[in-house]
Amino acid sequence: MEHAVVEGESFSPDCSTLLMPALSIGNVGQLAVDLLVSSSRARRVAYLDEPSVLPCAGNDAFGPDAVGDLALALEAYESPSHRLTFIQQRSPIITGMVVSFAKNVANFISSIEKDHVVILSSLDSGKRRIIDASSDMQVYYLSSCNEDGSDPKCENLGWKKLEEYDPSQQRWKCLASLVEGGHLSEDMTGDPEEMTINDYYSSLPFAALFSACKAKGLKVTCVLCYCSEGDNMPESFQLAEAACKLVAQGPEQFHGNGSNGWTIPLSWKSLRELGRVQFCGCADRQAAEPDERLRTPCPQEICKSIKIPSKNYCGVKKKRTENKMTGRRRL
Repeated sequence: MEHAVVEGESFSPDCSTLLMPALSIGNVGQLAVDLLVSSSRARRVAYLDEPSVLPCAGNDAFGPDAVGDLALALEAYESPSHRLTFIQQRSPIITGMVVSFAKNVANFISSIEKDHVVILSSLDSGKRRIIDASSDMQVYYLSSCNEDGSDPKCENLGWKKLEEYDPSQQRWKCLASLVEGGHLSEDMTGDPEEMTINDYYSSLPFAALFSACKAKGLKVTCVLCYCSEGDNMPESFQLAEAACKLVAQGPEQFHGNGSNGWTIPLSWKSLRELGRVQFCGCADRQAAEPDERLRTPCPQEICKSIKIPSKNYCGVKKKRTENKMTGRRRL
């Protein structure tokens, strides 16, 4: 992986914790990193060039105004005031090159001397074995601190270790061998038709990144949540909150102008038509969280901050009812 440092910028040794997404269902990891970069007012410090990632280009992702600064497929940002580094990935990995991508990323992170890598990603809720109805979103983790993937710090945050991680399981061993430069032996390949539910997890990009960073001797923590395709803005807020807890930062320490200190990225304006109905059910969810600091920002406030007309959020049903009663034309 090659990189071009932005003129006048450099990677700071003080920003020793690096957060990045691993692409998966719902793009929750990417949305969470968008939110963290925007809210921390992190500066772009480098463009990354990785041959296994499809090229793409777009307008400025964070704003506050679209001034024509190109956003590319892989970029690095830093927030010196929060001592955080971010990598954002905006396009998918070429099929069959996930392990190559993970190895190149791990080598790059090691070369810029980061101490802790935090990988944010999502899991398919259809693969979930046990549904935990006790909370809105259960956070799962995987850590390099112990061989079994456990970490007391994450446990103290109320997170659950990803039970499907088993370093002695065949496909996890296969992945570890590949990122270390080994080759597949006949007993490692197995029959694709005999893949189990555990094999789903080891096939995801977060697993390759975890294994590659671990092989380089880096401390790495994966922060995960289950979701489905659709409007995943609420999950991205909660995953970003979880990342803040892990790195001992709070959204209120950011410079955001929205609820709980978050700043909505400019690029999220394209999502404004998503989830109108879901936005109307936020009150009960917020009331269920006794600690105000941990509440997910109300989607109604999200709508306002990205200038969605009032009929698109929580009051829409009420207005339609009033119009029926008065005989006015419906919205």
